Amino acid sequence: MAYESTDGGTGAAGCAEPGTSDSLRTFGAVVQALREHAGLSREEFSGLVGFSKHTVASVEQGRRMPDRDFVERAEPVLGGTGALRRAAPHLSRQAGLASWFRQWARLEATAISLYTYECRVVPGLLQTEAYARAVSLNVPPLPDPEELEQRIAARLARQELLSVNRKPPTAFSFIVEQAVLERWTGGETVTRELLDRLVELIERNWNVEFQVMPTRRPTHAGLDGPIMLAETPENRWFAYPEGQQNGRLIAHTKEISLLQQRYAKLRSQALTSEDSLGLLKRLRGAL
Repeated sequence: MAYESTDGGTGAAGCAEPGTSDSLRTFGAVVQALREHAGLSREEFSGLVGFSKHTVASVEQGRRMPDRDFVERAEPVLGGTGALRRAAPHLSRQAGLASWFRQWARLEATAISLYTYECRVVPGLLQTEAYARAVSLNVPPLPDPEELEQRIAARLARQELLSVNRKPPTAFSFIVEQAVLERWTGGETVTRELLDRLVELIERNWNVEFQVMPTRRPTHAGLDGPIMLAETPENRWFAYPEGQQNGRLIAHTKEISLLQQRYAKLRSQALTSEDSLGLLKRLRGAL
């Protein structure tokens, strides 16, 4: 299914993630061939379509599911033949979700609202390829090369959910601890690229609200750990807490209500969206 959403979690959990496929590799090869035929370098092409050079490379190498924005912007730049639009609905990845994540992934794929509080790593939906690689290589046991590429490909493909062209577009709220952003996971270069990605996404995607929880915060409603909440098209809410090598889907209304109360409190305790964006830019400027 094109534009499918899958991932095994935000961090290193979920080692049985889906990988690339022949259709993704073929699509990527066609994009690369058309780009080269047009006489464009990856850097030139990325500027014309409004995606980073690393995103273009990931699509061309079959490691990333192209989202609708990518296809629609690339089509006229690469000749306007309609080939990319016709091919996109037939893209697929290999199956293989972590067992505890499958139900949540199905809910997430059609959710109209998704809320995430994260105190460990930057949420998977917001990660760059380099950051996802660094996270995966930090937590034992180390994956073998093929598994690593599958894990990264799945995480990047999942980011299509952020597109404003989905009908209806999903409303996102992210709250991320400042310490996570200042940890420099993967080093200075990886952090610089991550901050650029976050600033670009927040400024471009009107459906994404991003807040930073400051390091110094005497009162904090998220001390019990990460929170993930999803609202279905039928306006039902579900939650998904994830830990070390496991996760649990929550449908009980009383538990959901409690987590919603905590998330609402976190929103009031975190920096505003405007102040959070300013902090991201200051952190980026300091690198």
